[in-house]
Order: sequence, then C-alpha cells, then structure tokens
Amino acid sequence: MRRLPRFLALGLALPLAGSAPRGVSAAETERARGDLVGLWAAKRRFGPEVRGTLTIERDGGVWRAEIAGRMAAARRDDAHLSFELPDREGAFRGELKGGRILGHWIQPRTVADGSRYATPVTLDQRTPGRWRGTVAPLDDAMTFYLPIERRPDGSFGAFLRNPERNAGRWLNVERIAVEGRAVKLFGPRSREKAEEVIAEGVYDPDSEILSIPIPNRGGTFDFRRASASEEAGFYPRGKSPARYSYRPPPADDDGWPVGTLEEAGISREGMTRFVQMLIDMPMDSIHASDIHAVLISRHGKLVLEEYFHGFHRDEPHETRSAAKSLTAVLTGAALLKEMPIGLTTSVSEAMHGAAPADLDPRKRAVTVENLLTMSSGFACDDADPDSPGNEDTMQEQTAQPDWYRFTLDLKMVRAPGEKAVYCSANPNLLGGVLARATGRWLPDLFRELIAEPMAIRRYGMNLTPTGDAYMGGGVRLRPRDFMKVGQIILDGGRWRGRPIVSREFARKSTSPLYELRGIHYGYLWWVQEFPFKGGVVQAFFAGGNGGQVVMGIPKLDLLIAFFGGNYSDPVLFVPQRVFVPEHILPAVN
Repeated sequence: MRRLPRFLALGLALPLAGSAPRGVSAAETERARGDLVGLWAAKRRFGPEVRGTLTIERDGGVWRAEIAGRMAAARRDDAHLSFELPDREGAFRGELKGGRILGHWIQPRTVADGSRYATPVTLDQRTPGRWRGTVAPLDDAMTFYLPIERRPDGSFGAFLRNPERNAGRWLNVERIAVEGRAVKLFGPRSREKAEEVIAEGVYDPDSEILSIPIPNRGGTFDFRRASASEEAGFYPRGKSPARYSYRPPPADDDGWPVGTLEEAGISREGMTRFVQMLIDMPMDSIHASDIHAVLISRHGKLVLEEYFHGFHRDEPHETRSAAKSLTAVLTGAALLKEMPIGLTTSVSEAMHGAAPADLDPRKRAVTVENLLTMSSGFACDDADPDSPGNEDTMQEQTAQPDWYRFTLDLKMVRAPGEKAVYCSANPNLLGGVLARATGRWLPDLFRELIAEPMAIRRYGMNLTPTGDAYMGGGVRLRPRDFMKVGQIILDGGRWRGRPIVSREFARKSTSPLYELRGIHYGYLWWVQEFPFKGGVVQAFFAGGNGGQVVMGIPKLDLLIAFFGGNYSDPVLFVPQRVFVPEHILPAVN
C-alpha cells in the first residue's frame, strides 16, 4: 500500500518554543500540570467532501455527470463511461450493463496514508437517459489519544495512540512536561538514543484544549478531555464496560449463515473468558495488544463476531499484506473462468507482448506461479531495507511511477523457483499480468470475479500512482467480507456452493510449497502447524501488518479472523502466536 516516506514518518521533532510565558505563576503551572492527568483525545477529519448522490445523464450524444454540486462532462467509449472532477476532487470509471452503470469512484489521495482508493458505485436508471447512485468514499481521518498519568517521582507519563496508522509507535512519546502554558512531549527516538523533545504545544486551561502540531499527520491536533464515545475508542469497550455476555452474530444479507458456539462445538465458557480478556486488556502503553475485531466460523457458519475500540461490522478495515492472499484468489478466479492466463504464463511476455531479445534468460523464465510463490528471483526482499525492490523503496521513489515497470527493471539474483523471498512487488506485478492478459482494470475484474458472486458490496482498493490497483496489500474490506476469502479456500474453492477458484487451486494455495521466514508458504497463503489436544493441526492463513489474520484449519473445519491496529509493532503477532493456540483451539471440541 502507499505509504508516507519513512523519513517523514520519523522526523517529527519540533523547534522549542522557548521559555514559559511571562506572568505565569508557579501555582498556575502546578494547576495546569494537575489538570492534565487523564485521557485526552483529538480527531481531524479531512473529508473527502465529494460524496452522496451521483447522477449521470445522456442528452443525445452528450453525457454529463453531477455530484455534490460539481458538474463534469463524461466520456463514453463503447460501453465504458468516465469523468474527472476539476482540482482532482474525484473521478469515476464505469460500464453500462443491462440498464445499469457499474463502476468505481476514485477519491482524492488521503491525508491518513497518502493513497487514493476506488470504491464501488452502482447507478440505476431512474428515467430514460438518467442514472443515479450513491458515492460512499472511505473516510479520511486521523485520531490521536493521549493518556497522561502522574508517576511516583512526580513527573507525568504519557504516550500517543493512533488507531489509523499507529503513528504513536514512531513518535515514541513517554513523558509530558508543563512549563507555564507550554507543553512538551518527550521520548527517545530509538533504544540507543537519549530522551529528547518530540513535539511541543500549548495548553489553554480556560478552554481545556491542548494543541499539538504533528507534522505530516494532518497539522495541529486540538486535544480535549475524552468523552464517553472517545473512551470507547481508546479502551476495548469503554472505560467501565459491563461484563461480556455472548450473543450469536446477527443474520445479514451478506451471505453468511450464522449459528451459535454450542452448535459449532465450541465452548461458550472458554470463548466468554477469551473475549472478556480482550475487553479487560489494559491500554497502558503504545505496545498494548490492540484488537479491533475477532470473528470465528465453523462448519460454514459464523458463530462469533466481536468488535472493540469503536470499530464495527460495517466499517471497511485495513488488511495490509493479508490482501496478498486476495490477489491469489483473484488469480485463481481468472483461471477458473479460463481467461487468457495460466500458471505457466510468462510474466515478461504478458507484460511486454514479446520479450526483448536481450532479456536475461532467468527473467524470461519467470512465470505466474513464481509470482504466486514469491520465488521470482527478482532483486527484491522486503526484510532488507537495502534491497533494490524493497516495498518501501518502490513506493517512496518517484523516478518510476509505473510500479510494474519498476519491478520488471530489477535485476535477477537467482533462478525463478529456486527460493522464496518475501517481496510485495511480486503479487503487485501479478496484478499487472492479470490486467494485461484480461484487458480489464483490476477493480472491475475484482468486482466481477470476487465481489459480486460473494456479496461484497463495500470495499476500497488502494491505487498506485498510475491508477492501477495495488495488489501487494492494503485493500480495505469489512471483516465479515474479508473472512469469506478464507472460507472459500476452506471449502475447496467455493462460496455457498458457487465455485470461485478450482479445488486444485485451493489445495495448492495452502500447500507447503516453499519455506519462507521460518514457516511454509503456498500461493500467497502462509502454512503453519499448531498444537491441538496432544497432536497437531495444519493451518493456512493470510497475515498483514497490524494484526490482520484470516486463518483456516481444515481438520477442524474452523475459520478464525483477527483485525488490529498494532502496525509495525512486534505485538501484532500475538493473535496467531498466542490467542489461537492458547485460547481459541482449547475451546474447540
């Protein structure tokens, strides 16, 4: 996914404001210090402003579009329609199908993560020559929580928590100090460095507003004492939640059958203890486990669905690299539909048309299957910051906005198929092969092959600088919808009896084809064993930064999903390394 350059994410020190304002007494300073104790919260919303009803009209051969008071001329190319608003406020790409216009709205680049997103839009014909639909872009906002407590030595401990990006992990604030009305945040930038000023703001005790500029995160944030709803965002279920009482997931129109834990052979008592543990999780540091959702299905029925920290079932959530597994499913769906692509398709020929005569023979030999297994041989390793094809390097450079070309221009360091090395450019390039082979824009292909047959109606596909969907991670999906991706693999390639990928593709996806980072890897799915009642069970899972996990255990016909906010923090591994083996599996009969 598109990221802010790391030096921007880390370089947040602010110039010192100088000495405390004159005329501020020691008593007033001490009062200000005492007033700071507690939880503070700040949120900035950046839009997008353009949303709501979209109308497209045809008057003879002229097409026009209107949304949120903006108007634009639309272009028609055969059945395809598109337009772009002035000042890059948004754009639309769609296709006339059976009296409707099916398409995607492209919102402006977000402040929160620097990406543009394509979200689905369906326009129905209301009168001859007039279509209407609703544009619902992803919200662009940044939230910060600032808990402050008095330490035994009289100083004030503090840290910043940011659910959207976990920016507090990089700020690394540990202490707050008051000098008159000037407030300084202190912390070490790394373990090796001493404490220094991280940011500096102003506290107004009359209005009880603490204003702190946070560069590259949206400007100045005005912190106020947290309201009850804001406490529900910081704490798992609010500051003083009621004891947990299990309720089965509600039936919805998203295709998920629902049931109870008892029907699924899962201990209600065990799961009640587990969810209560999550509710009681102390939010006492930036490294506290931050679980946003946990869902469980068994025998094809959703039996547990719980949300925390203000998240809910209708909110598309970050998937980060877990969406690589979605790229595999999209590839398998194209294969099932017998589109012009195969496992042995040459990547260079698919992208170039005809491979250049002087092309490295190893590069000529790279296939679709090599991209699926991270065994392409390109000079690309996301774990090595010095690797030329590292994901951060690719996304932060500006010399080559075409990330497909960027990857194809990398040198080869080994023969394809020789070794698997984790490289996000591989599945993204696979998306390019899919687009070139099928002649389809990837959001349209995803909608046709995955979203529509699986009743996925709300999502956001992050786009590259050239407007292609980034298939290396970052698609936003409702938790219930992303969980379906694991269910079709668990069910041999089917969703509710409807084939999405072939049974053989599902089998290969979760087979231990390569060793990668100490565990096994299939077709963009991880494969791992877990202890279970004196034996072991094999699991496959999609995994993404922050704690995004969709895990299937075929022997138990069990599916587990976690979503979280511990981005770039080792605690993100707690769900699959601790919660699954120590809390969930022991509750399964």
